[in-house]
Amino acid sequence: MTTKTNTAKVSKSRIYRAVASSTAIETGKSTAEIEAKLKASKSRFSHLTLA
Repeated sequence: MTTKTNTAKVSKSRIYRAVASSTAIETGKSTAEIEAKLKASKSRFSHLTLA
Protein backbone atom coordinates (compact mmCIF):
# COMPACT_ATOMS: atom_id res chain seq x y z
CA MET A 1 0.00 0.00 0.00
CA THR A 2 1.40 3.36 -1.00
CA THR A 3 0.20 6.73 0.11
CA LYS A 4 0.66 9.93 -1.79
CA THR A 5 1.35 13.12 0.13
CA ASN A 6 1.03 16.58 -1.32
CA THR A 7 3.99 18.85 -0.77
CA ALA A 8 3.53 22.60 -0.81
CA LYS A 9 5.78 24.82 -2.88
CA VAL A 10 7.89 27.16 -0.78
CA SER A 11 8.24 30.69 -2.07
CA LYS A 12 11.51 32.60 -2.12
CA SER A 13 10.12 35.17 0.30
CA ARG A 14 9.43 32.45 2.88
CA ILE A 15 12.98 31.12 2.46
CA TYR A 16 14.39 34.63 2.88
CA ARG A 17 12.30 35.11 6.04
CA ALA A 18 13.44 31.77 7.51
CA VAL A 19 17.11 32.45 6.80
CA ALA A 20 16.85 36.02 8.08
CA SER A 21 15.15 35.03 11.33
CA SER A 22 17.65 32.25 11.97
CA THR A 23 20.57 34.58 11.30
CA ALA A 24 19.01 37.31 13.45
CA ILE A 25 18.80 34.93 16.39
CA GLU A 26 22.45 33.98 16.00
CA THR A 27 23.82 37.49 15.39
CA GLY A 28 21.47 39.68 17.41
CA LYS A 29 20.64 41.91 14.41
CA SER A 30 17.10 42.70 13.26
CA THR A 31 15.28 40.32 10.95
CA ALA A 32 14.18 43.11 8.61
CA GLU A 33 17.76 44.33 8.17
CA ILE A 34 19.07 40.88 7.31
CA GLU A 35 16.13 40.11 5.02
CA ALA A 36 16.71 43.37 3.11
CA LYS A 37 20.39 42.54 2.74
CA LEU A 38 19.56 39.06 1.41
CA LYS A 39 17.12 40.44 -1.16
CA ALA A 40 19.49 43.22 -2.26
CA SER A 41 22.65 41.19 -2.72
CA LYS A 42 23.43 39.59 -6.04
CA SER A 43 25.07 36.22 -5.82
CA ARG A 44 28.16 35.23 -7.73
CA PHE A 45 26.31 32.06 -8.64
CA SER A 46 22.97 33.54 -9.68
CA HIS A 47 23.07 31.62 -12.96
CA LEU A 48 22.86 28.32 -11.03
CA THR A 49 19.59 26.90 -9.74
CA LEU A 50 19.00 24.66 -6.76
CA ALA A 51 17.88 21.10 -7.38
